[in-house]
Amino acid sequence: MKKTTVVILFGGRSAEYEVSLQSAGSVIESIDAEKYRVVLIGITRKGEWLKYNGDVQCIQNDTWHKHPSCVPAIISPDPSAHGILVLNGRNITTIPVDVVFPILHGRNGEDGTVQGLLEIAGIPCVGCGMLSSALCMDKDVAHRLANLAGVNTPKSVVVFSSISDKELFERTACLKYPLFVKPSNSGSSIGITKVFNQNKLKDALYIAFQHDRKVLIEEAVDGFEVGCAILGNEILTIGEIDEIELSQDFFDYTEKYTLKTSKIHMPARIDSYTARRIKETAVIIYRALGCRGFARVDFFLTPENEIVFNEVNTIPGFTANSRYPNMLKGIGMTFPEIIDELIRLAMEP
Repeated sequence: MKKTTVVILFGGRSAEYEVSLQSAGSVIESIDAEKYRVVLIGITRKGEWLKYNGDVQCIQNDTWHKHPSCVPAIISPDPSAHGILVLNGRNITTIPVDVVFPILHGRNGEDGTVQGLLEIAGIPCVGCGMLSSALCMDKDVAHRLANLAGVNTPKSVVVFSSISDKELFERTACLKYPLFVKPSNSGSSIGITKVFNQNKLKDALYIAFQHDRKVLIEEAVDGFEVGCAILGNEILTIGEIDEIELSQDFFDYTEKYTLKTSKIHMPARIDSYTARRIKETAVIIYRALGCRGFARVDFFLTPENEIVFNEVNTIPGFTANSRYPNMLKGIGMTFPEIIDELIRLAMEP
């Protein structure tokens, strides 16, 4: 049987570079070598694209880019090539590709940029396309579209880096503290600060503006966070709902990847009726934002059982123990089965 050639993209010029390495390592270890010919393309922190032939451990400990096998490689934007160009000295070799699996978190990977390149190249891409990825990455735009679809979102205002102090305090006067100050285009809680009074607002904005010129300032929602894993294009598979139990102010970058003081409950400690409502609302968001392939849709659940949309992760953390695969494991899917289905969905007409 002819193997399907899958390019796995990892790394990336993003604050979430390290997360990508761990996700990619898990996929590489779990993908079925009997079905797939895997080609590895790493993107360094500086944005260099390198074809890599070494072992998984070098990816996971971030020494892969020093490996002697590394040679420059790019995705050809020419649809007739339908593959990658390997630049070895003066020699250029084309490797035909069936599908690309971008395991890139955050900017320059999850935001529609790479997906747009693959659309131009005519190469199937695992996950959401260019427009959907861009919409989901921008928290402000995603919230506006969710509102239009009839889904509740936190009360918020948007500010840009040019805002004056006077305008800032006028714009935020309608909001009740505590507030979350978030870069509109960022992931893994990077650049997010929780502020409890006006005195700390400017400091929080300074941090957020290091990551984006557009910042979302939103009221904190009383309640806890729940997530919903969705897999599919037209026909959708919905995983179990999970729940984040916090022991501090919010689920920041460190907590997301160490769980030192937080717990993930899967399934969530909620009744079946509430779980069904969350799943139904997640599907509304998935459709409204044009998602395909897979995504994790996150919400807040208030003490009154009100469901409030938080965000969509179009390339969620993807180690074997990450939230997304664990929610699908909750309905009986193994990690290799999830990978198989994602590749199949990407190649679906």
